[in-house]
Amino acid sequence: MKLLEGKTALITGAARGIGKAIALKFAGEGASIAFTDLFDNDDFRNTLKELEARGVKAKGYTSDASKLDQTQEVVNRIAVDFGQIDILVNNAGITRDTLLMRMTEDQWDAVITVNLKSVFNFTKCVQTIMLKQRSGTIVNISSVVGVSGNAGQSNYAASKAGIIGFTKSVAREIGARNIRCNAIAPGFILTDMTEKIPEELRKAWIEQIPLKRGGTPEDVANTALYLASDLSSYVSGQVINVCGAMKT
Repeated sequence: MKLLEGKTALITGAARGIGKAIALKFAGEGASIAFTDLFDNDDFRNTLKELEARGVKAKGYTSDASKLDQTQEVVNRIAVDFGQIDILVNNAGITRDTLLMRMTEDQWDAVITVNLKSVFNFTKCVQTIMLKQRSGTIVNISSVVGVSGNAGQSNYAASKAGIIGFTKSVAREIGARNIRCNAIAPGFILTDMTEKIPEELRKAWIEQIPLKRGGTPEDVANTALYLASDLSSYVSGQVINVCGAMKT
């Protein structure tokens, strides 16, 4: 039997990058997949096609994860379409990197709202379903930047650190209902986002990583699979760094 057979997973921000890798990994382990993203574009439609090709039930939904009303609406639709939500992966996120002295209020607010409030929104809406089921697992995508900070990313670091505190609190609140909540803190992961970094800087960062390579979205997806499955049935309230020993 596959690790997630009979489960329904909801993954936010899954049209590309880490979210897509998690969706495909979960589908390969038998889960039905509901995923969200902000726009119905080529990435969105291609991800849906790839999921359907895995032979599982899959459906994509467009919504703004930073808006509570839109989140509640999409969660209600998913509950009707799939009948259950067993796994929630809060992955939606953005960056607006700049030094604090140059950072605008809009740049701060945008990152905090999308990265942190979206986690509150989806967890709040989905927990009602999981509480009734008396089971569920939540995986929040944080960052090593949220653990150790990074110059030029005070907004991003604050949002990702907030996710860690939120994760630990939720794990304590709803653990008695057989609901687990954990976080993953990826390090330097090779995605479209990191491709925008100048090659010379990318190489310099990779040289500082003990494993001497950037991570892949699949590396994060493998950890998410562990946390979403019964392999981690006694793991809750934890943060797992997926960073090649960049942060130890």
